[in-house]
Amino acid sequence: MTDQNSRKAVKIVVLGDIGRSPRMQYHALSLAGCGFDVNIIGYVETKPLLSIQEHPQITVTKLYPLKIEWAPKLVQYFAKTLWQTISLILTLFITGKCSYLLCQNPPAIPTLPVCRFYCLVTRTKFIIDWHNYAYSIMALSLSSNHPLLKVATCIEKFFGQSSNSNLCVTYAMKQDLLDNWDIIATVLYDRPPKIFHAITLEEKHEWFLKIGSQYQEFRHSSKDSKLETTTTQTAFTKVEGSIVKTISNRPGLLFSSTSWTPDEDFSILMEALQVYETTYALAKNLPKLICVITGKGPMKDYYKEKIASRNWQHVRVVMPWLEACDYPTMVASADLGVCLHTSSSGLDLPMKVVDMFGAGLPVCAYDFKCLNELVQNGENGYTFSNGDELSKQIVSWFQDFPNNDKQNKIAETMRRNLMKFQESRWEDNWNLRVKKLFDS
Repeated sequence: MTDQNSRKAVKIVVLGDIGRSPRMQYHALSLAGCGFDVNIIGYVETKPLLSIQEHPQITVTKLYPLKIEWAPKLVQYFAKTLWQTISLILTLFITGKCSYLLCQNPPAIPTLPVCRFYCLVTRTKFIIDWHNYAYSIMALSLSSNHPLLKVATCIEKFFGQSSNSNLCVTYAMKQDLLDNWDIIATVLYDRPPKIFHAITLEEKHEWFLKIGSQYQEFRHSSKDSKLETTTTQTAFTKVEGSIVKTISNRPGLLFSSTSWTPDEDFSILMEALQVYETTYALAKNLPKLICVITGKGPMKDYYKEKIASRNWQHVRVVMPWLEACDYPTMVASADLGVCLHTSSSGLDLPMKVVDMFGAGLPVCAYDFKCLNELVQNGENGYTFSNGDELSKQIVSWFQDFPNNDKQNKIAETMRRNLMKFQESRWEDNWNLRVKKLFDS
């Protein structure tokens, strides 16, 4: 590698699934847009964005996970850490020198020590992007005085302090890093890229036709209750002449995205949907509800079985696997979003809400310490603390839907407020706050 190429190279380390790390993918696109050659190193369980795959200045170097599910958890942890240490350090050196290394945290172990060692040997500038604290995630399953947690916290703090520059996701985290670990960080709020935007009714119609080819809930149901596949009508829209219109008695469309892990309590949404099912029969002024839930994770099959056992008649839950190019369209087609994200540290914000806001979708979000940096209750969405509050918000939103003038005005006001949020996009925000770190 020539000196000229070396000066223009950046490595991005994601010791997780690259495809499910949108922020780091956006970093890569922004860096490539500035003329850098970018190498993303991480696991490829999910396909990265098409713009990543096709970009001539971005390469993806795949890491391979170690799978030993048969071993005790402690043995798995140490074996996995050793394997990751060896594979990451070899990959970093084999792929050559670079001028900057941008590392996602968490995970901190072995990412931070390995990346710091590489940067010391190759005289590379070390930049950490703090999404959360790794020790706070570990604390969900370990007691506060567990020796492993104490060691992990010390490692994260020590190597975090060794970086040349730091980014973080909220002002609350910026203050916490400074107060507790004497780390100075630049706040880079997650902002939606331009692929997340409001769409026309015609675009929604085309999307409902497309997804309806796989999921019958989106298809038009005729009077004899048979589901029809047609290009002129879906469960939500119809074509009259050459004009697309909404169907007056269409279902409501609720959207959520989850990682299906214990830190997102899906039972809260299940409780809310059960209340909606019961209220539908009593109130007589609610539409049928289709709830689309995307994402994959360890508890998906568990909840899929629980939902099937409820045998709801007026609520349908669809769990599609969406391509990256279809996800923004699905978000923009919904009537209301739900976010179940809770923060282990109380200092990070859910990217899924950022995406929903980018598409002009108001959100009901689980409330925690710094959520008000993103969601303003009653202005661009609602916050809730339990299933009862969430169920009331969903029922209220869909009362006399879609012909409730009062509720429609509330929804329209929220969407107007979201237009202010949409004025600041990832690209502009990154150029303002981060680009300078790679010019030094």
